[in-house]
Amino acid sequence: MIRGHTASCLVNLLLLLGACNSDEPVRASVEFSADQVRLTITRVATNPFLSRHDLRLTLVGPGGCSIEAELFPNTGYVSRRNLYQARAGVLYVVGQFDARVIDSLHCTITLVEFRTLDRYVTFLGSFDENDQKRWTYFPASQRPELPFEKR
Repeated sequence: MIRGHTASCLVNLLLLLGACNSDEPVRASVEFSADQVRLTITRVATNPFLSRHDLRLTLVGPGGCSIEAELFPNTGYVSRRNLYQARAGVLYVVGQFDARVIDSLHCTITLVEFRTLDRYVTFLGSFDENDQKRWTYFPASQRPELPFEKR
């Protein structure tokens, strides 16, 4: 009787641990070789059971450019960041609650208000979870632009 209960507890514990978020950093990257630009968004779980993550954007660009910026944290299923080409050397990383302008020519990442962004941009892809809940980059050819939910 005790042996069966112990085995049941161990199985339940393993199932619970399998459902936990790891606090190991998970990176998703995209590279634009013609521009010598690589963008990475690193996601780190901050809660073992809930969808809560810290997000860090890293730009590696031409001429030794390397810069990082903290993004607005995921406080519940809002990790996705859309990536847009604005003009030569300028990219936008846009989330549910924040927007960053990346200027690879001047090696800067700037937090901006949504209303200051150009409307005529090209959607390049998005950083998001796949069907298995793994953090990844989806190019526009693989998945269309998804709107953000109004909250």
